[in-house]
Amino acid sequence: MRFLIADTFPKALSKLSAQEQKAVKTTVFDLQIDVSAPGLQFHRIDKSKDPNFWSLRVNLDIRLIIHKTNDSFLICYVGHHDDAYQWAERRRIE
Repeated sequence: MRFLIADTFPKALSKLSAQEQKAVKTTVFDLQIDVSAPGLQFHRIDKSKDPNFWSLRVNLDIRLIIHKTNDSFLICYVGHHDDAYQWAERRRIE
C-alpha cells in the first residue's frame, strides 16, 4: 500500500500549535506503521462529494483528513474538527 502526503497537508499542519503538531505527527507515524492499529479511529465523511474521504481522530478536536483507497492512503489535510470536515465536504479527488 502506498502512503502519500498531499501538498495541502503541510500548510494546514503549520497553522496548528506546536503541541497539536506533535500529536498529528505521532498519529501519522502510527498510521504508517500499522493502518489497522486498534487505537486509530476512522470515520467516513458522509457529506463529502468523494466517498473515499475519511477522518482520523488525533485528539478530542484535531482530525486528519485521509483519502483512502484499496491501493493508497493520501494524507490530505489536518485541522480542528469542524474545519477539517468542511474542507473534506467541499472536495473531490479524481
